Amino acid sequence: MVTLGTESETCPVSLFARGCGAATRETGTERTIGLTNFYFTEKDVERLEEQAVQLRRDIVEMIHAAKAGHPGGSLSAVDMITALYFHVMRIDPQNPRWEDRDRFVLSKGHTAPGLYSALAYRGFFPVSDLPTLRHADSYLQGHPNMNLVPGVDMSTGSLGQGVSCAAGMAKGAKYLNEDVNVYTLLGDGECQEGQIWESFMAAAHYHLDNLTIIIDNNGLQIDGPTAKVMNSEPLDQKMDAFGFNTIICNGNSLADLEQAFILFDRSHGSGKPTCFLLHTTKGLGVSFMENAVDWHGKAPNDAEYDKAMAELRASYEVMEKEAERING
Repeated sequence: MVTLGTESETCPVSLFARGCGAATRETGTERTIGLTNFYFTEKDVERLEEQAVQLRRDIVEMIHAAKAGHPGGSLSAVDMITALYFHVMRIDPQNPRWEDRDRFVLSKGHTAPGLYSALAYRGFFPVSDLPTLRHADSYLQGHPNMNLVPGVDMSTGSLGQGVSCAAGMAKGAKYLNEDVNVYTLLGDGECQEGQIWESFMAAAHYHLDNLTIIIDNNGLQIDGPTAKVMNSEPLDQKMDAFGFNTIICNGNSLADLEQAFILFDRSHGSGKPTCFLLHTTKGLGVSFMENAVDWHGKAPNDAEYDKAMAELRASYEVMEKEAERING
């Protein structure tokens, strides 16, 4: 078990970025596509922080327009989704079914708005389609559908099932000797599902060191604090006992996430799957939604929407000014 954010558990910056020796991958084209890179430069952090604010703005806009949705858990997971889709994962928006791509399974499928925003800004489909979330004639429904949405690797929404799918993908890649990483994001409340623990056992049993389980541990679920509804703690000790490389970190800190990804990269060949246990803030970025269980699954009204967007615009403007100062 490793707890990040302490002086004794920082990682050096030297790192082999998987696939970085070539300008292109063998996809039959000459274009450069996403290559796995676990190291964040200062410029990368600046870019990712700005992108994360954009995703948070989109989440609020989409859910307000739909008059339904799950803002709290969508906002808490934004920084991880931003890091994955805009830096870490090897994907090709022009070829969403590229066989050598990394895979991502959003096991907590109700937080789809953040994923949709990331996919749109990565070029899988038009950004202009985002406001159609949950509309009857839209392909962007409340839970992701792999048959309708380009870039979605697995249909999810029934809690507890996504990790099993991700473990199957990782095992398949191992069987085929493919250099593919698989990531799956689940909620801490979702850890109350029995199937989750069956899939954890399978991941360890089959030595899936190309699999990362990401637990968004924001402490709240629809009925209240997870510790009171059905306490699954201590998750860190349980994941260790199930045979995982467990990395505890601030899931809303890009510095911590960088170190976590580096440790995952180093674990290849260990025969052990990895777990990122993320301590996050539910509703992060919107003051009145932060750590408020009421915002697990409801849309803001017009006044709340205006206040949320004003806060997010202000955050974005601060980042832009800081970027101008740094870049001269």
